Amino acid sequence: MSVVVNDEDIYIEKLQLGPYGTNCYIVACSRTKESLVVDAPADAEKIIDKLQGTQPKYILLTHDHMDHTGALSALRSELNVPLGAHALDSSQISPSPEISLKDGDTISLGNLIFDVLHTPGHTPGGLCFKAGIHLFSGDSIFPGGPGKTWSPANLKQLIDSLKSKIFVLPDDTRIYPGHGEITNLKKEREEFDVFESRYHRPDLFGDVLWLKT
Repeated sequence: MSVVVNDEDIYIEKLQLGPYGTNCYIVACSRTKESLVVDAPADAEKIIDKLQGTQPKYILLTHDHMDHTGALSALRSELNVPLGAHALDSSQISPSPEISLKDGDTISLGNLIFDVLHTPGHTPGGLCFKAGIHLFSGDSIFPGGPGKTWSPANLKQLIDSLKSKIFVLPDDTRIYPGHGEITNLKKEREEFDVFESRYHRPDLFGDVLWLKT
């Protein structure tokens, strides 16, 4: 658990929770103290404790895999705030999310605006959330590679998502992934360019690394 940003505009704390070391992020507007939670891996009580001193407004879900939703029911019950998720990743969530998010939507949190980016490939309804230079990427992109895929079509879809939605962002964009350490867009784009310059067999999918695959 660590505070990774605390400036006059935004507060971001990263919590690594659950058996898979999944990242949960608490984000708050520094001026109004309104806050939201990105993903709910486990240990709802720890997340709630870290929200003390803020005004929780939303829970946002990057995708519906169990390692990102283990504390979702408890967190929704305790906080009583709306859950936002993509419709294609909502079928296993009960009750259904109060907010059905799609590409191009925006979410206001105090003085902050979050842009919703639909980045399918890891899951059909995978989402990223961007507030200024801060991008919460779920399992769409990690340091050194994309999220895991289960077919060549999934990998192509995810790479297309990254090329059209993520790699077009400014170099100084900071990427907060669903697992692992924070990275930056310039590094990831440069490594992807190396990957794209090489031949890859057409049946490639699974765990891919830009520089080693």
